[in-house]
Amino acid sequence: MTYNNNWTNGLPDKKYKIAVIGPIPRDHITTYKGQEVDKYGCITHPIVVLSKLFGDEADIYPVTHIRKSDLEPISKIFSDLPGVKQDYIYTKHDGGDIINLRFIDQNERVKTMTGFMPPITSEDIKPLLDSDLFLFLPVTDFEIPLETLKSIKQHSNGITILDAHGPTKTMTVLGDRLLKLWIDRDNWLPYIDVLKMNLNEAKCCWFKTDCELEELEEDEPLPLEEIPNFARHCFKFGVKALYITLDVRGALVYFQDNGDLKEVLVPAVPVDIMNIVDSTGCGDTFAGGLAYSLLTNGDYVEAAKYANVMGAQCLQGVSFESFQPLTEVKKVIENTY
Repeated sequence: MTYNNNWTNGLPDKKYKIAVIGPIPRDHITTYKGQEVDKYGCITHPIVVLSKLFGDEADIYPVTHIRKSDLEPISKIFSDLPGVKQDYIYTKHDGGDIINLRFIDQNERVKTMTGFMPPITSEDIKPLLDSDLFLFLPVTDFEIPLETLKSIKQHSNGITILDAHGPTKTMTVLGDRLLKLWIDRDNWLPYIDVLKMNLNEAKCCWFKTDCELEELEEDEPLPLEEIPNFARHCFKFGVKALYITLDVRGALVYFQDNGDLKEVLVPAVPVDIMNIVDSTGCGDTFAGGLAYSLLTNGDYVEAAKYANVMGAQCLQGVSFESFQPLTEVKKVIENTY
């Protein structure tokens, strides 16, 4: 279950190089407790996570388009983080995401998008083709084109991780962000090593090509018994691992071992409901934990443990101060698993 053999006593013989690709939206959040928060989201979460976990052992490159007016506050977030390089935070188009999120409960939220990031192209990524890992975190379907992933797979040996949050979301003319079917899924799968999503997004990825009207009207997540079939389909196209997050239940991990499908449920890290503040960014934070662990040990199940710990830490704060360094994360893993 290891991706590469570039190890010396458990450490790489060179610094890791990681590209984290997606928007840095300016978020206005109303939590389910009524607290209003303004912050920069999406790829900021895994970047902070990776910096906390790697320290100086990795060079971490955000790749994004933002407004010129947002450059100073975003640069301030990253300026004191070990390993974070700001060379590819582009302002040339002077455009970036603006998202308003209103939580109905701790998980369900209404999102409205009023600003939009130009798509991240293969030219934007070109200086980073020697990266060890590419973490793609689009929030809507227009932000990262398929051609960008194709270019990476054609010119790089780096691991590609994609969050399906982007390909399964679209936006209306009123700024409403809605679930959509990932109709061209099979065109994408050959260029993805690790695919991550939640159950609602899984329903957008595994669907009938013809169905009755009544089936379209059902508003239920994908049944758990269908996920192994979806995993097998992904693996036929070259995907190495599939992660399905299950909120308080944890995460399901699918991979192949000598041709056999393996399914492992990695339980969530317990969090007292009274300590839950804001779930914004939990999925992005989860992906950061995955990226760290897959690079450092390559074990799919172990990676879910790191991802669960980071997701639990994200729940317990509205700022990045809730993320703990590697020593503390390892303690939580040891106590939990």
